Amino acid sequence: MKDVRDVWDVVVVGAGPAGAAAARAACLAGARTLLLEKAELPRYKRCGGGLIGPSQQALNDAGVDVAALSRDHVGRLTFTSRGRRGFTRAAGPFLPMVLRSELDHALVKVAVEAGCTVRTGVTVGAYSEQDGVVTLGTSTGPVWARAVVAADGSAGRAAAYVGVVCDQVDIGLEAELPTPEGSDWDGRVLLDWGPVPGSYGWVFPKGTSLTVGVIGAHDQGQAIRDYYRSFVASLGLDLTTATHDGGHQTKVRAAGSPLHRGQVLVAGDAAGLLEPWTREGISFALRSGRLAGTAAAGDVSSYPAAVESELGAEVAAGRRALTAFTRHPGVVHAVMRWLPPMWPLFVELVSGRTTMAEQLERRRVRWLVSAVGG
Repeated sequence: MKDVRDVWDVVVVGAGPAGAAAARAACLAGARTLLLEKAELPRYKRCGGGLIGPSQQALNDAGVDVAALSRDHVGRLTFTSRGRRGFTRAAGPFLPMVLRSELDHALVKVAVEAGCTVRTGVTVGAYSEQDGVVTLGTSTGPVWARAVVAADGSAGRAAAYVGVVCDQVDIGLEAELPTPEGSDWDGRVLLDWGPVPGSYGWVFPKGTSLTVGVIGAHDQGQAIRDYYRSFVASLGLDLTTATHDGGHQTKVRAAGSPLHRGQVLVAGDAAGLLEPWTREGISFALRSGRLAGTAAAGDVSSYPAAVESELGAEVAAGRRALTAFTRHPGVVHAVMRWLPPMWPLFVELVSGRTTMAEQLERRRVRWLVSAVGG
């Protein structure tokens, strides 16, 4: 019979933004918390690395120094449509760019400062529940908890255990490339509306490196791969110089999909929580992680309603935006270029001073989105 002292109040699986945020929240709620991570920290993680307003706010609230983490601070954006009809807009710096390895390391640090215990090199392979205790089958032996927050990604075991259902699956291809000498990437992002319906490409500057990638529907995989190669080549960049080059799936949770099973909750990518159009996930990970950690330390059943209250409207608005963009990407490009109010609105959206959900409540914006099929 296991000693009651062997049972953690909360175990968190995965030390990305969702997991670290959950661990910190659980500790702050008074729970004895263990954070498990399969890799050694810090570790590379494929990610665009842009911190939109809600991410910046969550990090500031956690005591993370965003300025110290930033590798670049974007104030200029170049928009293109299939590599053509480019234009650039500028504002004061509003989008910090970070490396995920450094971001995740900083978040784990504040979780530890809040009282969390961390174990790395531990893989979780199974979940089971009995008599109010969750047993995690791990590579180093069983671990017991009264509640678990799983933030181990969309391909992790927890999503299958909980029964997460996703109705949008995309493939992202991305490389970390050296910034060419004498280039004009400092403080400037490129967004390209791609040739595959619903796809887009990006260049995100991070000092000595550029994160270059594309994303689109998974069932258009070959077309997305072709777009990726041609996009990188059109920029005069060479994939053979990449320090990292690969792909990953992103998945968006279907409405009504479960967020917990018994005492096991899912957060971040494991829950399919991200913005459907841009596929932005850091802010959703930080916020859902905080909500999951708080619920795990108290009432697990409160978690789905909390997620719906804080994130539901943003997901719904993102679905509408993706539908409009998929049907008429050229119109989206033209609106961004020729309607003067759109650039300041874009900056406000990225900075977190407004949301797509709030904007869709405005009659003119709602009409515009509806007119292009959203």
